[in-house]
Amino acid sequence: MIGILFKSYLRTTRYTLTPTLTRGEECQQKIFEKLIKQVAPTQWGVEHSYKDITSIEDFKQHVSVNSYADLQPYIEKMLAGEPDVLWPSVVRWFSCSSGTTAGKSKYIPVPKGSLYDGHYKAMMDVLRVHTALCPQHHIYNGRGITLGGSFQKHAYGDAVLLGDLSALLIRNTPFLIEKMFRSPSPDIALLPDWEEKLEKMAAQVARQDITNLSGVPSWMLILLKKVLEISGKSDITEVWPNLELFIHGGVNFAPYYSQFRALIPSSKMFYLETYNASEGFFAVQDRRESKDMLLLTNHGIFYEFMPLSEVGVLNPRTYTIGEVEMGVNYAMVITTNGGLCRYLIGDTVMFTSLAPHRIIVTGRTTQFINAFGEELIVDNAERALHKACAATGAVISDYTAAPKYLEGKSKAAHEWVIAFERLPENFAAFVQLLDQELKNENSDYEAKRSKDILLTSPIVHIAEKDTFLLWLKSRGKLGGQHKIPRLSNDRDMIEQILELIERK
Repeated sequence: MIGILFKSYLRTTRYTLTPTLTRGEECQQKIFEKLIKQVAPTQWGVEHSYKDITSIEDFKQHVSVNSYADLQPYIEKMLAGEPDVLWPSVVRWFSCSSGTTAGKSKYIPVPKGSLYDGHYKAMMDVLRVHTALCPQHHIYNGRGITLGGSFQKHAYGDAVLLGDLSALLIRNTPFLIEKMFRSPSPDIALLPDWEEKLEKMAAQVARQDITNLSGVPSWMLILLKKVLEISGKSDITEVWPNLELFIHGGVNFAPYYSQFRALIPSSKMFYLETYNASEGFFAVQDRRESKDMLLLTNHGIFYEFMPLSEVGVLNPRTYTIGEVEMGVNYAMVITTNGGLCRYLIGDTVMFTSLAPHRIIVTGRTTQFINAFGEELIVDNAERALHKACAATGAVISDYTAAPKYLEGKSKAAHEWVIAFERLPENFAAFVQLLDQELKNENSDYEAKRSKDILLTSPIVHIAEKDTFLLWLKSRGKLGGQHKIPRLSNDRDMIEQILELIERK
C-alpha cells in the first residue's frame, strides 16, 4: 500500500522538472542571485566584495576560477568548526572525494540545505523521470540496493561527519524509506571494510525481493557476481525476478552494458544514467532511448562552462547556459549551495541540445593524453574501445592508458593495460581496430600516427581480472565510490599496474 501511494505521489508531481525543461536560463539567473545574497555576509563574500556584485559579469570580475587547492584553506577553517566561512553557518557534514583514485581526499562541504535542496531533490526527480518513462513499473513493491561508501576517522572532533557522499545520504535517509524500501541495513551499508561489507551485503540482499539498484557499475558487477556465488543461481533474474531498474553514474556505462545484460537477461530491465558528484547532482537521463542527460538548472547549482583551450589560462573565458554551443567540449565550473565558488570540478561535458539543455560527460580535465599533441580524451577512448570490442567479441572490465615516450631508437606510443571479462577472438585484430577507431575519433591522434613518424601502434597488455582491484586495495581505495583513472598524461599509475602484472 505504501508503495502504491508513493508511486501515485510521484506521478502527480512529475512536472516539477518543467522549469528545467522550459526555463533553464531563468532558473539559473535566480539561483545566481540567491547564492550571491546568501554568501555575501560570509568571510569569502566579504573578501570578494559580494555586496558590489549585481550581475554575472561582475561576479566574474570579482572572483577567479578556483581549484580545490585555492579553497582548501577556507575548508580547513570550516572543518575546525569556524562559522560563516564559505557558507553562512557552521557546516558539520563533509563529503570525501578524491576525484580520481590517484589523489588525496578532498573534503567537500555539505550543508544540510544543499543535501535536501540538491541531492535529495534530484533523487526524487530521478524517480519521477522513471515513473514517467516506465509507467508500468513495480519498483516500490520491493527493495532497492544502494551501493555506497562509509565514514572516516578524523581529527576534527565528533561534531564533524566525514564520509563518502553515499554514506551521508544513507545516514540521512528518512526512517520510513529506510525501513520499507532500501537495502542493505545501515549497519552493513556503512561498514568501512569493503571486503567485509561485500560478503555481508551479498548474504543479506540475496534473500530479499530486490527491484532496483543504484551505484557505480564496476562495483555493482562485483556485488552481483558475489550474490550469484552465494545463491548458486545461474543469473540474477533467478535471484530477483522483479528486478527492473539500475540507476548508475560516475563512469561511462557503455563498456559495462554487455556484462549487465549477461548477468540480468531481462527485457524489462531499464538502465537510467545520472550525473551525481559530491559537489552536487547535475543531470539525469530523461528520455528512454537517448543517453544524454537533462541538466538540472533549478537544484542549487550555478553553472559556467569553460572551453578546453581556456583551461590553465590566468583569466579564462567562461559561458553561461545561454551562451554555450552544441558539440564543443567544455570544462564545467560550478558555484554551489554548499559554498564552493567558481569551482573547476574537473569534468568535461558536451551539449547535445540547447532547448532544453542536455549534456553528455566526455571525460575529465585531468584524464587525457596529450604528450605528443594528440589531445586524446576519455570519450575518444571509450568510443574506440566499444567499437573494437563489438567487432572482436571482447568484453572489458577495466583499463587504463598512458604515453610511452621516445627511448633510444624506439618510437613513442600509447601504452594500454586492459583487463578483459572476455578476450577478443583475435587479439591482434583488436589492437589494430582500437588504433583505427582512435584515428576515426580524433584527428590529432590520426595526424600523430601518420606513417608511424611520431606515434607507433598502441602497446596493449592483458591484465588478469583482479589486477585493478589489487591496485585499488594497495592504495587503500577499495569501495563503491572509487574509480580507475582511464587516461593519464604521465606514467605513474601504469608503472604501478605493470609492476603488479610482473609479480603475478
